[in-house]
Amino acid sequence: MDTATAPQRRVPRPRADAVRNRERIVTAAREMFVEFGPDVPLDEIARRAGVGNATVYRHFADRDALVRQVVLSVTDRVAAHAERGIAAADTGESTAFEALRTFVHAAADERIGALCPMLSAAFDPHHPDLTEGRERLEESIEGLMERARRAGELRADIAVGDLMVALSQLGRPLPGTACPDMDRFIHRHLQLFLDGLMAPARSELPGAAATLEALRQH
Repeated sequence: MDTATAPQRRVPRPRADAVRNRERIVTAAREMFVEFGPDVPLDEIARRAGVGNATVYRHFADRDALVRQVVLSVTDRVAAHAERGIAAADTGESTAFEALRTFVHAAADERIGALCPMLSAAFDPHHPDLTEGRERLEESIEGLMERARRAGELRADIAVGDLMVALSQLGRPLPGTACPDMDRFIHRHLQLFLDGLMAPARSELPGAAATLEALRQH
């Protein structure tokens, strides 16, 4: 049969309930990884997601696959927030620094600070999906910060890594506590941090600006 005229085999689309179950599993896993770390039992994740253990393993072959998908989910959502900030700054909907401020608070709500312990887990951090997601995230955040720099609103001695370290440190619960009401402290302290990023700078920062490349090397 001529391959040009042969009927193309259609790839079946996933059922809507399967898509919903996958999303529920990823959401539950993200919540529990933040609360208890990436080693939380998968049956506990299944229970919170409202699905059976078999459903979790049907979507994710092992823990590494689930952790990777959670990292991708958080990375993509945070990058989307940064991209919306860029659009707001470019259209004049807000100033560049206001867009940056909105992004930082949105990124904190996505629990991006929980990525660090997950990235140190036993899975390949150089997986193509992770690399692509990380590059999108870095490009979007740097684009937003560069707009604030050009507008003279962001101090010049700050790099993307400085912002990510602050988000990571301020977005985690205090050690040894569940801290169920941490959000009000996170956003309060992020606001103080953001005020310190505004130009003109009121002091000289020690050391060099933290790039994401430098953070990955450590």
